[in-house]
Amino acid sequence: MEEVNGIEHKTMRVNGTSMHIAEMGQGPVVLFLHGFPELWYSWRHQMPFMAAHGYRVVAPDLRGFGDTTGATKDDFTEFTTLHVVGDLVELLNMIAPDQEKVFVVGHDWGAMIAWSMCLYRPDKVKALVNMSVPFIPRNPISRPTVALRATYGDEYYIIRFQEPGEIEEEFAQLGTKTVLEKLLTNRNPEALKLPKGKPFDGSPVILPRWLTEKDVNYYASKYEHTGFTGGLNYYRALDLNWKLTAPWTGAKVNVPVKFIVGDLDTTYNSAGVKDYIHKGGLKKDVPLLEDVVILKGVAHFLQQEKPDEVNNHIHVFFQGRPSSH
Repeated sequence: MEEVNGIEHKTMRVNGTSMHIAEMGQGPVVLFLHGFPELWYSWRHQMPFMAAHGYRVVAPDLRGFGDTTGATKDDFTEFTTLHVVGDLVELLNMIAPDQEKVFVVGHDWGAMIAWSMCLYRPDKVKALVNMSVPFIPRNPISRPTVALRATYGDEYYIIRFQEPGEIEEEFAQLGTKTVLEKLLTNRNPEALKLPKGKPFDGSPVILPRWLTEKDVNYYASKYEHTGFTGGLNYYRALDLNWKLTAPWTGAKVNVPVKFIVGDLDTTYNSAGVKDYIHKGGLKKDVPLLEDVVILKGVAHFLQQEKPDEVNNHIHVFFQGRPSSH
């Protein structure tokens, strides 16, 4: 297990899975939710910082990722937001039965799970710092993959991820480490396209200062063991999520929120997103939105690229809020 000083690792039996969690510190719980292609390890800079400031930080490997096992990877229907939020509610009931509500921090798919958690169980969330992916209100007449294909075409990464086994085969030919390097170091703000048969160009990856060889090797060691299917299943369940969440059409996120995104993040530069964030749409759907932070010159993996700024934003937002309710 990768050593980050003071972090403890545990495996919990949660909602039919064996969930690996990393944790440290004492105090009010802060639940950190990672994205794809990531792991608990994405929060390696936030965990010691928040623990030192009086919080108990908990970062699971989400269902299908890393050392969390038990979900059937060849069945993407086990990877809906309802399943994943169910895992987290059960985890919180087990590790912090005395804390009615907790602080939550999400990024990428973890942000989508955090938004879902706030819709399904707002009673569990004290306040949320979400990164990269804004709230996406449910469109009652348009399935997500249909809309994405119409907007971005068949080579768009989410569309390329839909067919089980197909992208896994292409990734296997490239090698796990190369795929992770390409995805983690991508700074192109335009929509991510993965042409069939040649998802990435052949240029060598030069690691940026914020991502070391050791970091990449840790991610690669886990993905070599698990493969990519568990994480890809979240994308494959997009349309199923849409079907299942019809009851939440028009629902608002009634939790205090700070939203952070880098201006080079492909999500921020997606069709309509800047207008939605800056012209009142996000505030309408998230009435308790308190702050939107745009980090200049920063790409998608912002908590790893700019840990000091992100740590400060998280701490300032959670600081001073009542710790019990």
